[in-house]
Amino acid sequence: MNSTTTIANRFSVNAQKVLAKRYLTKDKNGNTIESIEGLFRRVAKAIASDENNYANSKFKAEELEEIFFNMMTEQEFMPNSPTLMNAGKPLGQLSACFVLPVEDSMEGIFEAVKNAALIHKSGGGTGFSFSRLRPTKDIVSSTSGVSSGPISFMKVFNVATETIKQGGTRRGANMGILRVDHPDIIDFITAKEDQKELTNFNISVAITDKFMEALECDGEYDLINPRSGEVVKSLKASKVFYMIVERAWKNGEPGIVFIDRINKFQPTPAVGEIESTNPCGEQPLLPYEACNLGSINLAKFVKNVDNKVVIDYERLKQIIVLAVRFLDNVIDVNRYPLPIIDRTTKSNRKIGLGIMGWADMLIKLGMSYDSQEAIELAEKLMKFIHDGGWKASQDLAVERGSFPNFDKSIYPKMGIKGMRNATVTTIAPTGTISMLCGASSGIEPLFAIAYEKHVMDNEKLLEIHNDFVKVAKERGFYSQQLMEKVAKLGSVRGLAEVPEDIQKVFTISHLISPEWHIKTQAAFQKYTDNAVSKTVNCPNGATKQDIETIFRLAFSLGCKGVTVYRDGSRDSQVLNLSGKKAVDVANLKPTMYVTPRERPEITMGLTERVKIGCGNLYVTVNSDDNGICEVFTSLGRNGGCPSQSEATARLISMALRAGIDVQEIIDQLKGIRCMSTIRRASVDKNLKVLSCPDAIGKAIEKYYLAAKDNFKKMPPIYKEKASQKQDLMEDNNTPDSSCPECGSILEHDSGCVICKSCGYSKCG
Repeated sequence: MNSTTTIANRFSVNAQKVLAKRYLTKDKNGNTIESIEGLFRRVAKAIASDENNYANSKFKAEELEEIFFNMMTEQEFMPNSPTLMNAGKPLGQLSACFVLPVEDSMEGIFEAVKNAALIHKSGGGTGFSFSRLRPTKDIVSSTSGVSSGPISFMKVFNVATETIKQGGTRRGANMGILRVDHPDIIDFITAKEDQKELTNFNISVAITDKFMEALECDGEYDLINPRSGEVVKSLKASKVFYMIVERAWKNGEPGIVFIDRINKFQPTPAVGEIESTNPCGEQPLLPYEACNLGSINLAKFVKNVDNKVVIDYERLKQIIVLAVRFLDNVIDVNRYPLPIIDRTTKSNRKIGLGIMGWADMLIKLGMSYDSQEAIELAEKLMKFIHDGGWKASQDLAVERGSFPNFDKSIYPKMGIKGMRNATVTTIAPTGTISMLCGASSGIEPLFAIAYEKHVMDNEKLLEIHNDFVKVAKERGFYSQQLMEKVAKLGSVRGLAEVPEDIQKVFTISHLISPEWHIKTQAAFQKYTDNAVSKTVNCPNGATKQDIETIFRLAFSLGCKGVTVYRDGSRDSQVLNLSGKKAVDVANLKPTMYVTPRERPEITMGLTERVKIGCGNLYVTVNSDDNGICEVFTSLGRNGGCPSQSEATARLISMALRAGIDVQEIIDQLKGIRCMSTIRRASVDKNLKVLSCPDAIGKAIEKYYLAAKDNFKKMPPIYKEKASQKQDLMEDNNTPDSSCPECGSILEHDSGCVICKSCGYSKCG
């Protein structure tokens, strides 16, 4: 077996496909002309060549090339995608993250549009703060007109981004930020309610400490015109906060960044103020600054010692030192899209060393993601990486010199005599590079234990977490039937075949409470120089109160920002665990949908009077030979909510005649609470229900249990939906549709979606 084959076999079949499609060099006709070994050899050689520029280097370039090659092909460390794509090539743009200023002038705005286009073309993503722009209807003295405001100009950036394909492999992505004290903040918060707007932007509100103080005391805060610095009005902080919460609950945006906290802990405050982050939020940067990222695969640093699984800290320490050198070399080798970015970036030499495979490491150690021991380990481990990274940067400063702005930084006051890099650690999403390494993304929990993929001719392909298969075989509960069941569910929670301790270890994102998501993020943030990319993935049933709790907890625990996503909250989401068939829109046939049957001419039933909080509720349940078919309600003379009760009854009737299982309807209604009914129940012992819906559910249940043996089994009635093809074609234009390239499911990660089958990703 030749070495090329051996190197390729270190990567999974799926990883090899992603490498071939998105990373390997192609000729002008689109034919692949590079092997997997050739890719990593190209990258290692290009990055190691920087050693020739330093007379005091501890390594020869040829020696370091081999070391870099091995740590990438062994999947211990992987740089960000632009480095893999472009190192050693004419383009040579190796950074993923850029921030550009947007000045309050027509010239400044369109200069930023032009610069963003150049960055996107080279393979990078851009972050912008639009907080300097004067508000809507503010005076424009040069034209005697009025300003159209930040949102209108964001749309210009969005259109420009749409036209540019990043290096043939990456679609442009932007972060748009507006300070919470900008007069147009309300319009910004609601800017993405129409999900066809700003599709190439993630948006976040820059939350200030003053705003949080006002929120805490239920007070007001000032909106300030950035042109004049004058206070234009005041708003109730809680009103704005709950508006952010509601929109985030509705479709995941906006996120929030705690801008004052970011600036409080930034290393070069004398150089400038940070206004924005990169598209995924983990990299706050000064205007015209870039940062290159890379991640250590924690799953590779677990070993067995005396029949006990432990972390291999010694090898981890070695890789930290090498990774810091690798990323520092990238700064020199990089060909930046603009001279000012070159100068600014090299003045501070920020790098972002992060991690991936956290969930995998916990599984190997037998720890549950949502446990206190996992939180304690997260803090301990990140401190080890942080301290090792800083030590490596200080050693590089002795060898190569400190970053030029060192004297303007916080480090001399800390007693540090030299630092090569203004920042060292960042935790990024690692969407595609984690696929290459077969690792879980960043510090995220698993999205699913297994996937059921549909391929050609309706063939099913099960993709199951390797450690779960291994444990299932070792513990003796493995079966093909179980694997198929897990693939359909995506989870092992509640499966009798799976031992309880294994269920806890192999947990998934939607089964983890929001508090544990935030605790994990905060534990890693404590020892991360920049920020931590983390999506709090919530189940569909998460409430607005849950989102509020997440935001408040993120602030109180020291996070620098937070993104939430409630499952199914975007119109066309196909992010599911049940292995739905990939959509072939071009060949899609008209499909069927459930429709209610006609109301029968003759029904029979009963009417029950029930005491509720505001009087008496009369519930009528009617049926025919095919089952219960309708429900009516009316209220007594004491009042109540007749329109709500009628609406509930109509929807129940429609569901019953559409063939929805009666017991499912009953289960949804029973247990719903109404405060007026509960208060009355405390003094009236004859009151036996919790609310109107609870009363309706119990009335249906009583009738159903008495009469169900007389009903025929009535299947749902289907009709053809001829517009299904058009619906899906429209849906595929939104960020939450199935993968537009292969049709597989998409996962949400830090405001972006990624396909784990083909590597497609999109932010916004």
